[in-house]
Amino acid sequence: MSRRRGLVAGAVLLAVALTGCTDVAADPGTPSASTPMPSTTPTSTPTTTPSSTTPSSTPPTGTPTTTPSSTATPPSAKPTTTPTTKPTAGKPPKPPAKPASQALLVERKLDSWGYPVGDVDGEITKRARQALCAYRETAGLPISRGPLTAADIKSVLSATAKPVPTKETGIYVNKTCQVLYQVVKNTYRRIVWVSTGGPGYETPNRTGKVWRKIAGAHESSLYEDAFMYDSLYFLKDRPGIALHGSRVNSLIKTYPASHRCVRVMRPQIHQIFAETPIGTKVQIYGEY
Repeated sequence: MSRRRGLVAGAVLLAVALTGCTDVAADPGTPSASTPMPSTTPTSTPTTTPSSTTPSSTPPTGTPTTTPSSTATPPSAKPTTTPTTKPTAGKPPKPPAKPASQALLVERKLDSWGYPVGDVDGEITKRARQALCAYRETAGLPISRGPLTAADIKSVLSATAKPVPTKETGIYVNKTCQVLYQVVKNTYRRIVWVSTGGPGYETPNRTGKVWRKIAGAHESSLYEDAFMYDSLYFLKDRPGIALHGSRVNSLIKTYPASHRCVRVMRPQIHQIFAETPIGTKVQIYGEY
């Protein structure tokens, strides 16, 4: 019995020694360096201070923490679709042709009918106005060398056939238009630019007949070194008045510039000369 009591007492002393290692060894009034100081801040108040520079590495409780995958492709600023249509190699496509102007259409039609317009380019030049003047006369419109009008355009473009002369076979020179008509059997065989007598040397408005023909070149009896080609004399004035070609076509102006005779374009005068017999009517009329 006494032995059991001794074992119990020893066990009690051993238990006291084990549980009092950290609390009994030091003085309660002097804190140990290894013992944490009790906080003077009330435990009920949170002491978290937000950091202005370093975010907390621990996300708040309850917030889902989605970590972006290291293999995810960032969004691209450029479209990922590459056009598959490439420009066709070679010359660039031609722009659509512009519709022809009304002036150009008029010139084309007059030129196809034998009215001498010069360059068919839509520009109503002085030469083109001579042709337009001739058309006005042959179509029964008011005769003038004025610019293209709406009435001209309507008349020319709506016409289905070239005007037919009402004059008998002969040669007719209109001084207003500065043109010559060669009429053969109710047709205008030729319409040609001419230049009649200038100021002080006007070609008279008269009707005559071809009474003399001189083929090729011959020198004028009045003016030295002035050559006339394929001359058709139609008035017996002194000196005689003739239709003839000149050394160069530049002498056939768009206005009266000769010395009473009628200058005619070459080679047209050569053709007219060959086709005009003695006695053919020649009429001069109009005013420039």
